[in-house]
Amino acid sequence: MNILSNLLSQPTQNNRPKRQRRGIEIKSPREIEIMRQSAKIVATVLKEISELVQPGMTTADLDAYAEKRIREMGATPSFKGYHGFPGSICSSINNEVVHGIPSKKKVIRSGDVLKVDTGAYYEGFHGDSCITIAVGEVTPEAARLIRVAEEALYKGIEQVKAGNYLMDIAGAIEDHVKANKLTVVEDFTGHGVGRNLHEEPSVFNFRTHDMPNVKLREGMTLAIEPILNAGSKYTRILADRWTAVTVDNALSAQFEHTVLVTETGYEILTDRSLV
Repeated sequence: MNILSNLLSQPTQNNRPKRQRRGIEIKSPREIEIMRQSAKIVATVLKEISELVQPGMTTADLDAYAEKRIREMGATPSFKGYHGFPGSICSSINNEVVHGIPSKKKVIRSGDVLKVDTGAYYEGFHGDSCITIAVGEVTPEAARLIRVAEEALYKGIEQVKAGNYLMDIAGAIEDHVKANKLTVVEDFTGHGVGRNLHEEPSVFNFRTHDMPNVKLREGMTLAIEPILNAGSKYTRILADRWTAVTVDNALSAQFEHTVLVTETGYEILTDRSLV
């Protein structure tokens, strides 16, 4: 992972979770209930944005809407001010992979592949989720990329249950992406989420020996977020020091859910179908 990815994936030393096993927090029933609420706020905002976005709007319009709705529901935007990030959402279009900064100058057009990522901080805990929106009529290539990216997310989630391992999630995602002849972005990963926006462990979307293959335990909360490119897996960071783009200008798509590990499986805390 590059420097930016490491920064976003790891909690700071002076803000570690209170109860840890190898640095990973296990949430109590009370904490899980709070996370259900923070995640519901995120799911609500993303569902509403997916329904209101249209060509001619700017990404700043979406950012203002997201911040307003998050605050109306009693939470604060997780992203705004995080390591200096200026927005309440990350809004990344087409070849922009992640961390796009909302702007009044960035107009959304028909045919765009729009990634909207946001988080809400409610009573001490974060929820985090991302969707990719096909704006108007998109190309068959774009539609397929979006579909496979969402499928990959759920392939990974299906591997979540106490006793399974992080690499079960990673392998399921990687296999589905490769079977569809697309690429997994390796510069950015999922992560633990809860008291901190980014906690241990890193949740990879591809098999690797770079990190311990952690066994999943009941009470873990993970942000699983595969990012797929239509071309090269490699990215570069723009001069704004936030926005990552594909090196070959190919399209990129991303989906993310905050997921609770249960004894028998999982609970998708940011499930938009429940709001």
